[in-house]
Amino acid sequence: MDRMTYKSAGVDIDAGDELVRRIGPMAKKTFRPEVLTDLGSFGALFNLDKSRYNDPVLVSGTDGVGTKLKIAFMTGVHDTVGIDLVAMCVNDILTLGAEPLFFLDYFATGRLELNVAESVIKGISDGCKEAGCALIGGETAEMPGFYPDGEYDLAGFAVGAVDRAEIVNGSGISAGDAVIGMPSSGLHSNGYSLARKVLIEKAGMSIDQHVPEFGMTLGQQLLAPTKIYVSACNALKKTAKIKGMAHITGGGVTGNLPRIFQSGISAEIKLGAWPVPQVFSMIQKLGNVPADEMYKTFNMGIGYIIVVEEKESDAAISALNSAGMDAYRIGTITKGDKHGVVYL
Repeated sequence: MDRMTYKSAGVDIDAGDELVRRIGPMAKKTFRPEVLTDLGSFGALFNLDKSRYNDPVLVSGTDGVGTKLKIAFMTGVHDTVGIDLVAMCVNDILTLGAEPLFFLDYFATGRLELNVAESVIKGISDGCKEAGCALIGGETAEMPGFYPDGEYDLAGFAVGAVDRAEIVNGSGISAGDAVIGMPSSGLHSNGYSLARKVLIEKAGMSIDQHVPEFGMTLGQQLLAPTKIYVSACNALKKTAKIKGMAHITGGGVTGNLPRIFQSGISAEIKLGAWPVPQVFSMIQKLGNVPADEMYKTFNMGIGYIIVVEEKESDAAISALNSAGMDAYRIGTITKGDKHGVVYL
């Protein structure tokens, strides 16, 4: 009778150990002084430096990359979706004024391919370094038969901190305040089911096809990593009082900006106030997608929004520009019972 082993059943423990050995140096490059444990422990210890806060509040967030992973599978390029994973989490907790402190990832696959997993986690490490948070731990799950060959899924978890008095929750937003947008790099990590349906299935475009409008291949455009807005917002805090922030993800400006509004507040957004990347125009044209559908599905070129007083808007834009981030005055807060967004 043949002997059965865990490896013959599809799980290679040795490969998992080798992955930990490979990613250890990457993770250590992200460590902050507050990290007290190395990778490989059952849990990770982080010593919150309370001297930096008067009344610290922890802020947490979790997210994934969605069907953008399909593009990574199609192209064989896996070192950018990890940046997306970090960005989706840290940008979310940033909206409350939090400083990202540490990050954990979950990588699940049917059969562990070391080079692929290493590439993904390199991207996660790169994203953590950009966000200033420590990659403090994670989980690699090898589940034979659960995922198709060559595919995997990702989830991320970010924890940050903010002084209670410095929490940004939109409660102070009032009519007349300025709405400032920071650009996206493209689709970021939302709307890929529609984008693939239009560009690849309907229009018949190849993932490695060079697209003159993009100046790159379709795959390169669709894999452009989500921007991380942490350093730009940190610079802005020194210049202006931020009254509200919104991470523009699935649902676009239409669905995300109202999440920070109190009752009786709306916003007027001026179309044409910012450049819309060509990828959105192409999706709309080739898919005959209605404009309102585009604006409630995609970010349409705005990845992050801040709200400041009108009198501070010019200084806020200058501060963001000085921090290396483009910024546009895209609208104004108004009174209204619609609790939503009106495009002008």
